[in-house]
Amino acid sequence: MELKDLIRDVPDFPKEGIIFKDITTLLLDPDGLKRAADELCNFAKNKNITKVAGIESRGFILGGILAEKLNAGFIPIRKPGKLPSKTISESYSLEYGTDSIEIHEDAIKPGDRVLLHDDLLATGGTMEAACNLIEKLGGKVVQISFLIELTFLNGRKKIENYDVRSIIQYGSE
Repeated sequence: MELKDLIRDVPDFPKEGIIFKDITTLLLDPDGLKRAADELCNFAKNKNITKVAGIESRGFILGGILAEKLNAGFIPIRKPGKLPSKTISESYSLEYGTDSIEIHEDAIKPGDRVLLHDDLLATGGTMEAACNLIEKLGGKVVQISFLIELTFLNGRKKIENYDVRSIIQYGSE
């Protein structure tokens, strides 16, 4: 079975007209979860990663597994007000308005080699903001990985100066 076959489409979520790519069905499958983690790890295994940063919330799941497999620390990147210590933040544009993400200011040491991970690449705004946070703290974004990429939304353009990897691509909804 292909990993793509383990992704469930949920129509009209979170709003009408959207087809949500639900990864929980892949996460329920032990073999699928292991294969996804192994593929993502293979992309980064020879890059001397020192930290893996996962974006809230689904980026935490495979991000944590990748950190363990790569013998690296794990950094949560969260929505505002969710991290308990001093943070820096970065705003990004949404279809209507803006949002922001935060990271602990002591999460990155100058020279850290960072793998950024999230479950899905859509428009690229969140990941572009995450790259900015890592670099503001002196880290180097060595690679960006996604479980799923919606290629028809062209999100890769916002992060095209980085090594971007994805396992599953959708060319249309």
